[in-house]
Amino acid sequence: MIRFILLQNRQGKTRLAKYYIPLEESEKHKVEFEVHRLVVNRDPKFTNFVEFRTHKVIYRRYAGLFFSLCVDITDNELAYLESIHLFVEILDHFFSNVCELDLVFNFHKVYLILDEFILAGELQETSKRAIIERMGELEKLE
Repeated sequence: MIRFILLQNRQGKTRLAKYYIPLEESEKHKVEFEVHRLVVNRDPKFTNFVEFRTHKVIYRRYAGLFFSLCVDITDNELAYLESIHLFVEILDHFFSNVCELDLVFNFHKVYLILDEFILAGELQETSKRAIIERMGELEKLE
């Protein structure tokens, strides 16, 4: 199960945070700081999986953004690494070459995409085409 998803820039500014477990606000800020410190200082030669408390963080860096997922210790790392890549591909297709500003100014659409992709901490839809078609339908309604 996915515990939380964080999108952070290199400076540590959180651009998107979605929690699938209940946490206090102070604990959320603490977790965001710890995860950022963990992934930004990690040597690129190492794997993109790192233990974090009693779970593990799977992350990937795209340009200046770190996409981090915290999952159960027994979950498949490669499946989640691939899901991060799929999420970035969907964002890239939807925003036509996505950048950090797209995430800042269109955060509601990013959360919509994320909600089509992940439900209650579990991968719901893995078809890029299906998610993009659904987002197109939602765009027509606006």
